Amino acid sequence: METRVRGAPRGGPKLGRGTGPADPDYESDVYQAAAGDAVAVAPAPATVEPAELDFGAGEGHHLQHISDREMPEDLALESNPSDHPRASTIFLSKSQTDVREKRKSNHLNHVSPGQLTKKYSSCSTIFLDDSTVSQPNLRTTIKCVTLAIYYHIKNRDANRSLDIFDERSHPLTREKVPEEYFKHDPEHKFIYRFVRTLFSAAQLTAECAIVTLVYLERLLTYAEIDICPTNWKRIVLGAILLASKVWDDQAVWNVDYCQILKDITVEDMNEMERHFLELLQFNINVPSSVYAKYYFDLRSLADDNNVNFLFAPLSKERAQNLEAISRLCEDKYKDWSRAAMRRSFSADNFIGIQRSNAILS
Repeated sequence: METRVRGAPRGGPKLGRGTGPADPDYESDVYQAAAGDAVAVAPAPATVEPAELDFGAGEGHHLQHISDREMPEDLALESNPSDHPRASTIFLSKSQTDVREKRKSNHLNHVSPGQLTKKYSSCSTIFLDDSTVSQPNLRTTIKCVTLAIYYHIKNRDANRSLDIFDERSHPLTREKVPEEYFKHDPEHKFIYRFVRTLFSAAQLTAECAIVTLVYLERLLTYAEIDICPTNWKRIVLGAILLASKVWDDQAVWNVDYCQILKDITVEDMNEMERHFLELLQFNINVPSSVYAKYYFDLRSLADDNNVNFLFAPLSKERAQNLEAISRLCEDKYKDWSRAAMRRSFSADNFIGIQRSNAILS
């Protein structure tokens, strides 16, 4: 699928590719793949007759953008946080209940926070971690994304689901899974191990993990379902599959996941991908503002749950590296801006264009 996320920031060198062999405990999860692969493709939009535009309405006339006509702003902000940067992310809202209860319990029981492990900058030393919005740290990002999934499952509203995501109807392994397994919420470490295995074996990037969470919340909102013990693995797998194809230049094929997960077939992967795209209404666009919102909300989630980033003193070499990365991103954004200016203007920019008066001598 040759689709690209428009507007999302692309960091410098990719993380996670070619960094070394996978951990030994992952090797047992690799199996022989079935032959063949297929990709679900969005249908071409129907032809729309051009509407007549009236430019004689006087000065200050503004053409409403199509996205504003499709959905009222108040409804969009309330129901689609994965589409709009001003809407609060669902996972951060669900996590606040546990955070408040934990703080209240510590206060009532006079529990000491213990030894402070977080480092703070001073006048002589600046502490920075190696994670930025354009180049997140892979391990910490996966840990935060899986923590967000954990709170989605734990604080879900109901158990609404669809058959295509139900692991009882579409098992990921031929081994018999006891019914008791689906009655208990998975622990965070179990979710982290599942996602880390996929990312390590497929060599996916940290940015892909953030886009995975965006697609997951978009699916829950659009399809009006909940992520629960019976469907969380297949929903997460579908989101990773789609995010890897949209984000990475060298996408992982469906058949590649059959080499990672035991006994899953290519036909099952294709069917799940088609349903996932249809439930998203083929909306795979992730604006840069939404991407940045999810990144910083994940950092807030990490801070609330004592997930520590690797802080180190800012040395001369690290400062030069940060400056080089910033300059690289700045030059890339300038190139994008020049390319956009060379294209034709949108209709809602007609009124804003002002031309200087010619002087005849």
